[in-house]
Amino acid sequence: MTGNLEYDLYILGVIGLLTVCSFLTRAGYFLFGDHIPLTDSVRSALRYAPVAALVGIVVPELLPWTESGPVVDIRLLAAIAAVLVFWRTRSTVMVIVGGMVAYWILKALAGLF
Repeated sequence: MTGNLEYDLYILGVIGLLTVCSFLTRAGYFLFGDHIPLTDSVRSALRYAPVAALVGIVVPELLPWTESGPVVDIRLLAAIAAVLVFWRTRSTVMVIVGGMVAYWILKALAGLF
């Protein structure tokens, strides 16, 4: 709290309204889903939403773009190692362990040169 009552009430109001908006948008389908039927094409499209969100988060982190194009570094190589570990084991835990171990090894080797 800053001591300025008007400012503090404004900030608390904004936090409260954003909480309500976030709750309604995230839980809206659970609350009103029975009353809003989805077509089969929308249902099939929603199956790909988690994968699209994951790709939208991971790809910019692995290939940050500059004016000259994507920057390839050891994070991309560690991600490729993690994909290979998943291909062999089909284990999420092993993907995390294998990717991090590959990253640490590559980082140590990069520090040597």
